[in-house]
Amino acid sequence: MTSETFRIGGERTVRRLGFGAMQLPTAPGPVREASVAVARRAVELGVTLIDTAHLYGWGANEELLAEALHPYPDDLLIATKVGVAPPDPPRDAEICGRPDFLREQVEQGLRRLRVDRLELLQLHRIDPAVPLADQVGTLGELRAEGKIAHIGLSEVTVAELEEARRIVDIASVQNRYNMLDREHEAVLDACAAAGIAFLPWRPVLPAVSHASAGIAAVAAELGATQAQVALAWLLHRSPVMLPIPGTATIGHLEENVAAADLRLSEDQLRRLDRPGPR
Repeated sequence: MTSETFRIGGERTVRRLGFGAMQLPTAPGPVREASVAVARRAVELGVTLIDTAHLYGWGANEELLAEALHPYPDDLLIATKVGVAPPDPPRDAEICGRPDFLREQVEQGLRRLRVDRLELLQLHRIDPAVPLADQVGTLGELRAEGKIAHIGLSEVTVAELEEARRIVDIASVQNRYNMLDREHEAVLDACAAAGIAFLPWRPVLPAVSHASAGIAAVAAELGATQAQVALAWLLHRSPVMLPIPGTATIGHLEENVAAADLRLSEDQLRRLDRPGPR
């Protein structure tokens, strides 16, 4: 039986099933109040890892989490991401890994989240126009200054992960991965070998959006939803896997969190792992 917790960077223990805050509306009024309630309910349910990013509302998502949860419980880790510049018409939003830009976004994240140190700061995307050593090196400098505890990457290859690890310690990788989309299998395996947390984004889709007789059958056998089966499969796939499903409703949040208690039999796992249509 795999552990229900993971130590990010070998130091910070979190429950492996987290929460992705990207879908939470931040506009004033009842929708914002509902978002605050969802964030607070996640913590009540025992979630200790919440994922956000500067990109999500250009800081508005970080501010929402601070409004909902600050002062933060001692066991709660809020991970955020930097490295995407907001649109400035006629220029669209774009990846930006310039050291001065990354520093400024980190400072903004500290202010918006109302903290002195970001416990997990992830580079949202590698900027191909800036040497990787300059990008992760800047994050390493910020860590040395006490503004970052752990450094992560997002949407990287095995080669990029290896290159980054020669410059700084990498605590997490956030790549797209789910039961029906395993493009980054090699990256997951590299993370498992190195003890690096792997946070799959889009952890449920397309398992619940595409017709899947196999997943539906296992869900029916367990009295669970297809989304719960998809999350349970991820938790079983690797001990470094930390899914961060997102939602804007308390009911769906409770359903997702309950997936941590779902147990798949060896026969069910074999059927779900079978190549081809499931």
